[in-house]
Amino acid sequence: MSTRMEIISRFYDQADEDSRLKRSRHGQLEYAVTMDYIHRFSSVGSRVLDVGAGTGRYSVALAEEGFHVTAVEPVESNFSILRKNSESIGNLQAIRGDATDLSMFSDQSFDLTLVLGPLYHLYEQEDIHKAIDEAVRVTKKNGAIFFAFISVFGIMYANYLQGNWAAGQEENFTKDYRVRHFKEQLFTGYDVTEFEKLFEGKPVQWVATAGTDGILEPIEDRSDFEISDRDFQAFVKWYLAFSEKRELLGHTNHLLYICRRPG
Repeated sequence: MSTRMEIISRFYDQADEDSRLKRSRHGQLEYAVTMDYIHRFSSVGSRVLDVGAGTGRYSVALAEEGFHVTAVEPVESNFSILRKNSESIGNLQAIRGDATDLSMFSDQSFDLTLVLGPLYHLYEQEDIHKAIDEAVRVTKKNGAIFFAFISVFGIMYANYLQGNWAAGQEENFTKDYRVRHFKEQLFTGYDVTEFEKLFEGKPVQWVATAGTDGILEPIEDRSDFEISDRDFQAFVKWYLAFSEKRELLGHTNHLLYICRRPG
């Protein structure tokens, strides 16, 4: 049986993660919305921890804006690109590590903690709660914490409407339609309420649950999809106005759960 890290590494070794948030409109929307929320809950000069930083799309951008960024990434191929992308940036430190163990950091070390990818690939309840608890622990009082997750319904709409719906349904749901989580999925999806319940009893205060890329991914696959730069900028502003509407959250692919550590 392959370990979680082996499965993840095999995927990212062949994926072009470095351009994921640039090469498509849904990636561009996810990046624009996430950055908008980051700017709402932080200020230039803040200490930021980016857990599961990938190749550094957010880490590099925030460091270039003047944030003091520490980026943690477990996958060797991503980490190598992260180090290359950040080698000339003095206020960005890259560390190889995993979201379930942030013991290299003291309690309350960061003003803002970003966990924008790890929970896509955590399946065991123990590991999920370790990642959440570690992110909370290293965040200062009154600091914000962002947890990204994927809607199981977004996964279905984006990946299983091309003649393979039954296979996707079997992979992501039990026979009585409960959401399934197991490491061989590679990416695991959540019902929004199910994800929010992970934080019951945690020492955090919920702020918002927001979608970040809407239904653009399955729509963008259509041959007749087209949106100009001007219209896309208008669309981003429009989407931000409705990104927290509960009736829309299940249809988006990527989402943010935003909370604060009370003072």
